[in-house]
Amino acid sequence: MKMSKEMGTKGGLHYYLQSKSGIIGAILVFFMAVGALSAAFGWLPHDPLIQNVNDILKGPSKRFWFGTDQFGRDIFSRTLDGMRRSLTVSIVAVSIAAFIGVILGILGGYLGKWFDVLVTRMSDVVFAFPAILLALAIVSSIGNSWIDTALSIAIVYTPIFIRVARGPVLTVKEMDYVKVSRILGYSSPRILIKHILPNVTAPIVVQTALSLSWAILTESGLSFLGLGTQPPDASLGLMVADAQSLAAFAWWTLLFPSLFITIVVVGLNLVGDGLRDAWDPARRNS
Repeated sequence: MKMSKEMGTKGGLHYYLQSKSGIIGAILVFFMAVGALSAAFGWLPHDPLIQNVNDILKGPSKRFWFGTDQFGRDIFSRTLDGMRRSLTVSIVAVSIAAFIGVILGILGGYLGKWFDVLVTRMSDVVFAFPAILLALAIVSSIGNSWIDTALSIAIVYTPIFIRVARGPVLTVKEMDYVKVSRILGYSSPRILIKHILPNVTAPIVVQTALSLSWAILTESGLSFLGLGTQPPDASLGLMVADAQSLAAFAWWTLLFPSLFITIVVVGLNLVGDGLRDAWDPARRNS
């Protein structure tokens, strides 16, 4: 138990800083987050919604760093605003999925019996559908506002956290120190908080970083298909969809939104790899 706590605090940070992929990922995510915060506070060179017929489809320049779109809107400002929206939806979705999934996974693994069977069967039903198709079906049913999009993504990714949390619990609850705690009369909440939860924290943190990247792709995909963010609001997926017919003669309209999606997804995956390396003793030793 002491080793787990030490590994999750000082040791985890120390080994993460030794991971080149983790550092690169953290840098990429940091710059994307700064851009999103700039959009959230309105620190943009141009209003992302303002249209100007005199600036239609202008290439990158000192005035418009990423050029303009077919309505004369600044693509740089819209890209940052789209990143803000994508990160907001993804963070809300993954937070909901992690909260519900971890609770159900821990309780299912610890309590076992009918409750565990019910939780795992529910997870299997959701896993039976491709993630994007299930998200499409849910968002089509409940609406296409940003909170509806976040809820649909949360439903899709909750079973992942259930499995990630449940697996370690099945192992830890059979360990000697947990059995001794039961013999000594410790309550189930105390055992869960003191012994079980610290041992599932590491895989949950890693899964959270990876799920954020998947959620951004899902949100972008929904927006691309017209079921996520709606015009005139900015969304990276929506910008890519609008740029399809323009890419042949206005390459910048497609390049920069696609590039930002790639950077943030790659960055979050590298962060996840760095976290996994930091908390996995086998990977550290190798």
